[in-house]
Amino acid sequence: MNSIKENPIGFFDSGIGGTSIWKEVHKLLPNENTIYLADSKNAPYGDKTENRIIEYCVKNTEILLNQNTKIIVVACNTATTNAIKVLREIYTIPFIGIEPAIKPASLVTKTNNIGVLATKGTIQSDLFEKTSANLKSDIKIIEKVGDGLVDLIEKGEIESKEIEFLLKKYLNPMMEKNIDALVLGCTHYPYLIPSIRKIVTNDIKIIDAGFAVARQTKKILEKFNIAQTNENCKTTHKFFSNKDTKVLSKLLNNYSVEILSKEF
Repeated sequence: MNSIKENPIGFFDSGIGGTSIWKEVHKLLPNENTIYLADSKNAPYGDKTENRIIEYCVKNTEILLNQNTKIIVVACNTATTNAIKVLREIYTIPFIGIEPAIKPASLVTKTNNIGVLATKGTIQSDLFEKTSANLKSDIKIIEKVGDGLVDLIEKGEIESKEIEFLLKKYLNPMMEKNIDALVLGCTHYPYLIPSIRKIVTNDIKIIDAGFAVARQTKKILEKFNIAQTNENCKTTHKFFSNKDTKVLSKLLNNYSVEILSKEF
């Protein structure tokens, strides 16, 4: 009989964006088995109602629980900010959430102007508002909803002219307001960092939550004594998508993973 330590870490996202989180967790915890759900059929979550987002998150959680996951990473900012409280009330499994890294940005800014690029669902959430309200009063947050970015990333158009056009539209007004830290408030957006770097000045720090989430996942696994301790084990990494798997395969091309189509 397998120990719970051998059970996989579960991940879910509104699509392929959470693979940016999976990569950080896998780098820090290479001995862990993983299962990832890409709910691309319903992407983006950012323009859905809170109730609909919760509905998707419950569905994803149930699928991962049926796969014997020992911990679930909600690899989506919109899902975390709208649904993680409800998930923790319903289920006993530990959840790792993701929210825009505003606090780390507030610690590095010198101009006290922070840019946040996120989805509408994240920016309008109670959790985002609460986190923002806890910052020092002299810190200004310049928010922009990244309309259209997730759709293009889901199609694999990461370096397209459309992406460049939208990024300039969202980032130029932030730079005019003298930001020196840019928070990427969506797990899809780290894939745009090379394109963002071509637009923003070098003194602007780009901040995402990937490494912090990996570190928190490790901490919780150790806290509950469910971390995989067998360094010689053969790991498995299964990715399920309810849409075309081509873009997912491209993003994970350098990893030994199994990518499958699945209706959910």
